[in-house]
Amino acid sequence: MSKGGLPASLVLVGAGKMGGAMLRGWLALGMDGKAVTIVDPYPSQDLTDLAAQHQISLNPALADIVVPEALVLSIKPQTLDAAAADIARLVGPQTLVLSIMAGKTIANIAARLPAASAIVRAMPNTPAAVGRGITGAAASPGVDAPRRAMAGALLSAIGAVEWLDREDWIDAVTAVSGSGPAYVFWLTECLAKAGEAAGLPADLAMRLARATVEGSGELMFRDQQTSASQLRVNVTSPGGTTAAALDVLMAPDGLEPLLRKAIAAAKRRAGDLSG
Repeated sequence: MSKGGLPASLVLVGAGKMGGAMLRGWLALGMDGKAVTIVDPYPSQDLTDLAAQHQISLNPALADIVVPEALVLSIKPQTLDAAAADIARLVGPQTLVLSIMAGKTIANIAARLPAASAIVRAMPNTPAAVGRGITGAAASPGVDAPRRAMAGALLSAIGAVEWLDREDWIDAVTAVSGSGPAYVFWLTECLAKAGEAAGLPADLAMRLARATVEGSGELMFRDQQTSASQLRVNVTSPGGTTAAALDVLMAPDGLEPLLRKAIAAAKRRAGDLSG
């Protein structure tokens, strides 16, 4: 294991948007590019340039790849079956297998990688691209303390990490934080459209909406000691404009029941994909 808990050797299978974000996070933390091997049949030009810059091995012959301390699976889940035989050659009894494939359970991965004894299944989200992601992670029983720390180091390179007591919580994590950025983006769109309907120019309404969402998120991030509900109260003067709007949003048929329904639908779909 290298400094900061990162592995001394790592193979990244699949380096698309999320895999690429993780790779950039590891390099930013000081991981030696020569310790990394990337297997990706369709590397982007950006990835090719990054690999050359950091002396990362890109798409060597599989027979030439030494079994690594960590194997990170960032491929599309529907491609796992076809790739499993080749991937299995990269796993030894001490290899940490870290999967960010949506819908693929630990049992599913273990069945395809027979030598894998330590598997971590994780669900990050797209703010990982700017180092502000949140990841829910569940570990198989074979993940000991050092490999759990290693997985934590790898995942924390793209943001915060929440360890889950149960793997089946990942469906709910997917519904809340995995898909959550899309809900926030849609809220921003709706806020801008509402501003436009209230008489603002469309471009101004969108700038106001984007800056409001960005600033509010930053305030919550910086003020961890104050709950979201208290932050809401702090900005709501009794009988004022915010209170008038919240009377609508917090009505029995308002935003909360709608979000509950949306999260339930996303969780159901996540369960279907896992099955």
